[in-house]
Amino acid sequence: MNIAVIGGGAIGSIVAAELTKVGEDVLLVARPDHARAINNKGLRVIRPDGSAETIQVRAAERLDRAYALTIFATKSQDLESSYQDNNEFLEKTWVLTTQNGVQGDNLLRTHFEPDDMISSIVMFGATYTKPGEVTYNFTGDWILGRPFSTIDPKTHEVGGILKKAFPIVVSNNITGMKWLKLFVNFNNCLPALIGKSMQETYSDLDFCRISVQLLREGLKVIKDADIELVSLPNFPVERILGMAQMPVEQAAGILNKTLPGLSKEPLYGSILQSIMRGKPSEIDFINGEVVLIGGNIGSPAPLNSKVVDMVHQVEISGKYFSKEEVKELLISEKSSVKSE
Repeated sequence: MNIAVIGGGAIGSIVAAELTKVGEDVLLVARPDHARAINNKGLRVIRPDGSAETIQVRAAERLDRAYALTIFATKSQDLESSYQDNNEFLEKTWVLTTQNGVQGDNLLRTHFEPDDMISSIVMFGATYTKPGEVTYNFTGDWILGRPFSTIDPKTHEVGGILKKAFPIVVSNNITGMKWLKLFVNFNNCLPALIGKSMQETYSDLDFCRISVQLLREGLKVIKDADIELVSLPNFPVERILGMAQMPVEQAAGILNKTLPGLSKEPLYGSILQSIMRGKPSEIDFINGEVVLIGGNIGSPAPLNSKVVDMVHQVEISGKYFSKEEVKELLISEKSSVKSE
């Protein structure tokens, strides 16, 4: 099966590298500087154990022909432009989405037959370092499912190809799992405000406390909206719900002990990685998703709304907040919400 990976960021680059390494015919569609660097010297992958390997990935700025499977590895906000840039060769292809949040499948559904779409959740982590180089921060499952139909032989066929390079799980409720993954990604917003790694951000207990409050508020909205959360492999729903229900200090302590140890190399969340590259982030599809739903059902999420506004401010200004500014703005926001 020949495979195109559209989106040469951290995850797309890792996917293209690992599938190329196991012998698949892969094209990575990436930005000009990244594509040039890869074609000139190969793609350098720094692995979780600190070792490095250069893989001869084939890269281009656009699709060069039709591919049997097209993996969209862009952020949700870039899906439409990525489709428009490559639609000449997208008429007959199986589509696999990888986006964080819950809207990626709906955004592409206007261009593809629902029965030709497979959805997925990426549980491994990576960081785009520079043109021609990415860091594979930690390994994890790649979960596949059907967003608009039931699991079928094609889903297992695609899973069989990807299984050569990644641990694959097939789910009968990929949408419910995506809602839970949204809350796993909730931690990405705070590093984006200060321009620091996940490790540095969550070494500060105050940021851990704010993260717990964001989670609590978001879960309340989802409960009010009667949205089902489905357990991920090795990450049960009860873990998130338990974090939200336990005392703030206890939950913050758990984050403080676990998040700084996620990776030996600095790990920058998906939202910050976009900002660092001068691009709009996916904040509207993570914390912003909860804010939107809450507004529609009369269950406001003011703390998350404040964070979304602050991330957009960083995107526009190119200037990060200091830790003290974030604490002042969000802790005071939390206090005002509590008093109401």
